[in-house]
Amino acid sequence: MTEKTYGGITPHTIEDAPSAKNQTEAFSQKQKRENPEDEPSNLDIGKLKQAGEISKKVKLFAREIIKPGVSLLEIANKIDAKIEELGGKPAFPINLSINEIAAHSTPAFNDTEKAHGLLKVDIGVHVDGYVADTAFSLDLENSEENKKLIEAAELALKSAIDKTQFNSELKEIGKAIEDAIKSLGFQPIINLSGHSINQYDLHAGVTIPNYDNNQTYKLKEGTYAIEPFATSGHGKVRDGKLSGIYHLENDVQVRDSFAREVLAYIKEEFSTLPFCSRWLVKKFGSRALIALKRLEEAHILHQYAQLVEIDRKPVAQAEHTIILTKSEKIVTT
Repeated sequence: MTEKTYGGITPHTIEDAPSAKNQTEAFSQKQKRENPEDEPSNLDIGKLKQAGEISKKVKLFAREIIKPGVSLLEIANKIDAKIEELGGKPAFPINLSINEIAAHSTPAFNDTEKAHGLLKVDIGVHVDGYVADTAFSLDLENSEENKKLIEAAELALKSAIDKTQFNSELKEIGKAIEDAIKSLGFQPIINLSGHSINQYDLHAGVTIPNYDNNQTYKLKEGTYAIEPFATSGHGKVRDGKLSGIYHLENDVQVRDSFAREVLAYIKEEFSTLPFCSRWLVKKFGSRALIALKRLEEAHILHQYAQLVEIDRKPVAQAEHTIILTKSEKIVTT
């Protein structure tokens, strides 16, 4: 799941992040340090690989079930169920973003939209908070432009992974992405980026640029999602309508008793990983929507906006998660 960037390597603070069941120590690490070099890599390579293996199987399953005209809600529900069948949990709500919507689009509980156009499928899997984040794009309208955009995103991903090593500079990875996409006549989306990942922390402080941003910061041991976006448009996104995707931002009290019940469930079930209104409606019924509104108004939850290409031109995405150590690079997804 992508990160919208505003420049630099800027960890965003989450105050006093709450603990989920048996994860108190993991959540204490959510307090961001001023310098991302100080962030703990927090590697459990076995669980990271397990999440990656599940994600590979889920991607194959997704390609089988996604066809033009199939309900996005049906796709999302089947993929959620497949992740759990294989022994993982969703690390975030599946993003099913169409055409000019680059990211952060997931179906609501009553969604009626059908799969069409240039569809980005962004899947997250976690095992005990250790995340595999991966994405691919599908052309569902037999469009030559869509096919070329997908080719550009996939070429950029391959080029970036080839360039990424322990101690690689961020600008080198960004340049590899930018050059690959521009070589096919398109633009990278420069205000979307990949990101470092820690346990239960999807966006852990370091951003992986999709263009040469002159950042000389060198990658340390850790887990990273690399995710280029290619477009025939200008190459930036703006915020669109609200997505129904949330994450826990603060742990403070709320007066409403039902909102407190929903918040307790969020902390227990999702921790600080993103979740969606669809999942809460499934658990609590439509009353969950009122609770979410109250929690958002209290600044306990943050709701993501959909990310829309500013010229409303189509966007393709490709993504893999990698583990870097001093001695090896592992592409988990």
